[in-house]
Amino acid sequence: MNLAELIQPRFVLLDVQEAKRTAAIHEVAKLLEKDPDILNFQSFYDELLARERLEATSLGYGVAFPHARTDHVKKMVLAVGRSKAGVLFENSGETIHFIFVIGTPRRMVTEYLALVGAMARLLRNPAIRRKLMEAKTPAEFAGVFAEDPEAV
Repeated sequence: MNLAELIQPRFVLLDVQEAKRTAAIHEVAKLLEKDPDILNFQSFYDELLARERLEATSLGYGVAFPHARTDHVKKMVLAVGRSKAGVLFENSGETIHFIFVIGTPRRMVTEYLALVGAMARLLRNPAIRRKLMEAKTPAEFAGVFAEDPEAV
C-alpha cells in the first residue's frame, strides 16, 4: 500500500482546533472512529496514547507520527491533521503542524517501517511541507502524496 492510497481526503483534517498534544491527537484519531478497518476504536486509541506516552513521536520538521501496532485494526489506517498555529508536543519540546495518526496490524511490521520511512523522506522536504500547508482542501492535501514519486 502506498501513501497515495492510504491518505484519503475523508481522513484529512485541515484545521486542527486543539492546541494540546493529547487533545489534538484525539481530534485527528476521531476521523478513523467509523472506519470499517478499525475493529475497536477505543482500544486502538488507548494503545495509541500508551505508545505516545512511552516515547515522543515527533519526527522533526513540525511532523509527528502517533502510532500503534495493534490487533484492533484489520489493515493499515491513517488519518492526518494540520494545525497552522501548531500543537506543542511537550514531551519533545517541538511545535507540530502535521499529525499523522497511524494504526497498523501487528503482523505488518515490514510494511509499517516502509511506510514511515517513505513518509519521513518525503516530509523532510520543505517544498512538500509548504504544499501541504498551503492545501485548501483535503483532496488537494492528499494529492500532494499522489504527485510525488517518493510516496510509495
